[in-house]
Amino acid sequence: MELIQLTPHSEVDPSQPLRAPGDILLHAYLIPNALNPAQLARRTGIPSNQIKAFIADTQPITPKIALRLSLTFDTTAFYWLALQARYDLEKAKPVIRAYRPLVDDGPLTTTNY
Repeated sequence: MELIQLTPHSEVDPSQPLRAPGDILLHAYLIPNALNPAQLARRTGIPSNQIKAFIADTQPITPKIALRLSLTFDTTAFYWLALQARYDLEKAKPVIRAYRPLVDDGPLTTTNY
């Protein structure tokens, strides 16, 4: 069994362009396999309107959906969740940067919180 080693400092390759998981679903899986959302819905049991929402980037990929996509496309559920997590984190960065404290107290340790 292969395990992914995650550490508190794990990162994704920043040279890879940020793409929404639905964009990857469409361009790397649906189009090359000549599938449309209705066909994918029949194969996965995911409602086609939900698949369209992923593609339109109006709904995130959940663990349940990730499991269904992984079975259909011979990927892992972790792959789909990692795509979603990376996308969500990158989209949140500009918002969080606006709330940086004016004075840096240093990293949190067990002694200063």
